[in-house]
Order: sequence, then structure tokens, then C-alpha cells
Amino acid sequence: MQITSTTKYVKISAFKAREVAREIQGLPVAAALDVIAFTPKKAAFLIGKTLKSAIANAENNNNLRAANLLVKEATIGEGPTTKRFQPRARGSAGPILKRSSHIRIVLTEKADAPKEEKPVAKKPAAKKKPAAKKKPAAKK
Repeated sequence: MQITSTTKYVKISAFKAREVAREIQGLPVAAALDVIAFTPKKAAFLIGKTLKSAIANAENNNNLRAANLLVKEATIGEGPTTKRFQPRARGSAGPILKRSSHIRIVLTEKADAPKEEKPVAKKPAAKKKPAAKKKPAAKK
């Protein structure tokens, strides 16, 4: 079972938030909360709020225990960009892009979590050529 929580229109660029989101993917919920608590970034606080909301959704709506949950996905999408302008030299204007993002966190139970096994690539068997016989060098 998958539990989802989304926070929209967060005032932070998606590039900055993805750095923190990558750190918690695949971790148990308790470990993800610890990582977020000790990350000194604005994005960590915002992702932490969304993660706590997803945990509350799992406990209240689906009767799941937080100890059995795993962060399956933590995705950050681009939100709308507000365009502003700042006056520059000689009557020109410089654009300022105020970016926003959408935070989406998906939790699963540990039993439902897919087990990732690295596929073993089989190398094609090399054909062995019979060793060529060396001819003795001709004497001059």
C-alpha cells in the first residue's frame, strides 16, 4: 500500500530541494526524519513537514505503524515561476525569477518495498582459437 503526501507552491527552487530529497529515498521513516533533522537547509524543513504529513496520513487513514514505513519516493517538481524585474544601468531592467516547487513523498510498508537486486550481466563466452604453431626461422 502506498501513502502519498504533497505540498504545493513551496517558495524554493526545485534544484535546491532535490538535493535533500535524494538523501532520504529508500530509507526507513525514522532514519529519514533523523537525516532531515540534522540537515541545515531550508529544503530540509519543508520536506520534513511533508514527510510528517505522510506519516500522519498512514497512521490515521490506513492504520499503519510508522515503524513499518519506508520512503519509496521523494520527488520535487517544478512549480510556477514568478517573474520580477530589477532596475539596471541606463534605464534597462534585469529579470529576477522567483521559482517555486511541488514536494511529493510516497511511503510504503517494508514488506511491500521492492527488493532491488542488481542483474548479473552474463558475458558472452569468448571463442578460443587454437594456438598457431610457430615455424622455425629459416637459417641463412
